[in-house]
Amino acid sequence: MSPERMLADLEITGFLFESLVAHDLRMYTEAVGASCFHYREADARLEVDYTLETRDGDWAGVEVKLGENEIDKAAASLLKLAEHVTRKPKALVVITGTSLAYTRDDGVHVVPLGCLGP
Repeated sequence: MSPERMLADLEITGFLFESLVAHDLRMYTEAVGASCFHYREADARLEVDYTLETRDGDWAGVEVKLGENEIDKAAASLLKLAEHVTRKPKALVVITGTSLAYTRDDGVHVVPLGCLGP
């Protein structure tokens, strides 16, 4: 896709961005012997893009949002998941296409994709 086409269809661009993030998360988790899953409840009340889990049960929740306008919604989903799971998460993260990394007042980390990696 050309940059013009990507800007003209942000929904498809968002799907492509999420696929890119999924690839990176799977590469990093597999490298350390962990797993990357998609979380969705049977009745679809709660869905989280990815949960990362180590063999000993430590986990992190990850939502992927290309822009800033969906960060609040993503953080709410992550916090709801954390309430449902007995074991406290090691981290709750929204991965974005933005340029600033920060931690929200609710403890959810907002991390640009460019910050992942070695």
